[in-house]
Amino acid sequence: MSSTFRAGIAGALGMTFVGGSVAVSGVLTDAPLHTAQALRYAVACALLVAWARATGRPLHRPRGTEWLWLTGVAVSGLVVFNLALVHGSRHAEPAVLAVGVACVPVALAAIGPLLEGRGPAARVLAAAVVVSAGAVVVEGFGRADAVGLAWAVTVLVCEAGFTLLAVPLLSRHGPVGVSVHATWIAAAMFAVLALGLEGGTAATTFELLDLLAIGYLAVGVTAVAFVLWYSCVQRIGSGRAGLLTGIAPVAAASVGVPVTGAMPGHAVWVGTALIAVGLAIGLVGMDTVSGFAR
Repeated sequence: MSSTFRAGIAGALGMTFVGGSVAVSGVLTDAPLHTAQALRYAVACALLVAWARATGRPLHRPRGTEWLWLTGVAVSGLVVFNLALVHGSRHAEPAVLAVGVACVPVALAAIGPLLEGRGPAARVLAAAVVVSAGAVVVEGFGRADAVGLAWAVTVLVCEAGFTLLAVPLLSRHGPVGVSVHATWIAAAMFAVLALGLEGGTAATTFELLDLLAIGYLAVGVTAVAFVLWYSCVQRIGSGRAGLLTGIAPVAAASVGVPVTGAMPGHAVWVGTALIAVGLAIGLVGMDTVSGFAR
């Protein structure tokens, strides 16, 4: 098994964890949002630090402009992204916000290579369009007002920023280092918001199911998925890795089967087929980070 193939599997698994979080996040609808997120990222950071020490991976102190990049990752991909989903849901149906996420492959395919010192690959761009189209079909369409559309655009920008802003950091800090710093920064930001908006006793209101949901988000969707995702980005490049984000809506639809007992509709199958075609176009028969066909 080639290292490129392993990187693709890592990215796909990371997106599977993310897709599976849709049903879990619904458990926290009535829980104090900022306190839950602060706890989630604090637990994830502690696990990542423990993993780094157990495996002998060095954790470097950020220096110079790295602080700006890391803060950008935390603010866009972790803090504002989660807030945008919550506030956007008040003005738009979930499908509208999901379409914003579905457009991420195109953004990564167009901008990611520039941050990596090369031009976008036409083949990857074409594949990204197909994957995004498939993801939109899977998610469906919904209604939104002007504010809801603005939040959907915010979701797109933040989700893309989570990957793009990490690109300049991966060579020195690695996937684990970037994840550690992003999570502690996000935990600190959410802690400040929690104390100011929800009070210091908000954590005492969590029920057992809330804590289990936070635990899954901390372990699977954050600590594990972040490292898997950034490992994939570092190995095959952000443009091609972005194609794998199309797996998240398929995973979400799959999780819905045992939860609701209903099989996915025709649109989900058509969208899944489109995503598979896009992945084949963009990933099959290509070299590693160069992005050129063999």
